[in-house]
Amino acid sequence: MNSTCRATVIRSDKEALDVARRLAHEFALDAPRRDRERRLPSNEVEAFSASGLWGVGVPRAFGGADVSVRTIADVFEVISAADSSLGQIPQNHFAALERLRHDGTPSQQDFFFSRALAGERFGNATAEPGDRLPSEHETRVRRTASGFVLSGRKVYSTGALFAHWIPVAARDDDGLPVTAFVARHARGVEVIDDWSGFGQRTTASGQVRLDAVALDELQIVKRGRSQHIDAANAVSQLIHAAIDLGIGRAALDDTKRFLRALSHPARGSAVTRAVDDPFTLRDIGALTVDYHAAQALTARAASLIDSARGEAARSDVAAAIVATAEAKILTTRFALDASNKLFELAGTQSTLDTHQLDRHWRNARTHTLHDSVRWKYHAVGQFALNELLCDPFTYAHPYSAIDA
Repeated sequence: MNSTCRATVIRSDKEALDVARRLAHEFALDAPRRDRERRLPSNEVEAFSASGLWGVGVPRAFGGADVSVRTIADVFEVISAADSSLGQIPQNHFAALERLRHDGTPSQQDFFFSRALAGERFGNATAEPGDRLPSEHETRVRRTASGFVLSGRKVYSTGALFAHWIPVAARDDDGLPVTAFVARHARGVEVIDDWSGFGQRTTASGQVRLDAVALDELQIVKRGRSQHIDAANAVSQLIHAAIDLGIGRAALDDTKRFLRALSHPARGSAVTRAVDDPFTLRDIGALTVDYHAAQALTARAASLIDSARGEAARSDVAAAIVATAEAKILTTRFALDASNKLFELAGTQSTLDTHQLDRHWRNARTHTLHDSVRWKYHAVGQFALNELLCDPFTYAHPYSAIDA
């Protein structure tokens, strides 16, 4: 493991946003070319983590800025508007930091939080072939006479190729869930860059194969130590919503840019400029309202998650989880509508390969498939009508959100 990483330590929410805006400007310059050539953003990822942004979720007790979830969401929106693949790559890193807050022992928190502040990156190896539920995962951590070993196969492992550590969802000898933090270049770890999706093309969301990887106890984090529901998964989901928000914002911005510079007014519109077309004005107005609404629901969910951190009441955690589902619904709709409407409003020229505008729709369509929005409507309805909270991962097996 490379222990010589160095990263700036960001100290405030404002500094985090200022750094994100600066990086976004740099990342946007070559984003279309990276997408066209499927050039993995290795240098950009290095700059991203060296900036200190990957450490802003570390709690203050361990030397981090511990910025608000609202700030984390804003950072992801800003970066994703510039390049949504670069926005998605650290999503699981932040999810791992949040899970460590709840499940890590003090020694595990001290070690891994310090690694994050130093600039080391956490990847992801969660999903398994066949889209199994976590309780059905075949990846196992087994105790042997000489220690622990991990074996299994994972797919959709966004961030693993660029990682120093790969958090792996597994089960132990008793069938209980654990997260194993595996050194990226440990013996028995193979990361395969075989992601061929038509969108989010440079996330390197391929496979991870694990063959009898040796672990020590510090690397094995038991899931759900508190035995209470928490908002950790809501943080992970809200970051996905922020990525979609950024994709939609980029599509809307490019639509307006194209209309001002290149588009022709519709025949029969009786106007000489595309920006004066009354139907175009109506659609831009509707998309702007949708953007602000999606942004507001994302901010609301972030505020509720901030309130649900720590020793929060069960009802507060439930409200944060459901608010996150609401935000994910609206950000999904906005990203798809904005990236699709772009071509209708901007016209035939916008489809030319030289502009690479199709990447917005491809990215939106691909990333919004991350989980099923139709089940999020179900979850919101269960909570609103029956005061039942559904499982944050599967939206099945409802249980009371109020009673302890």
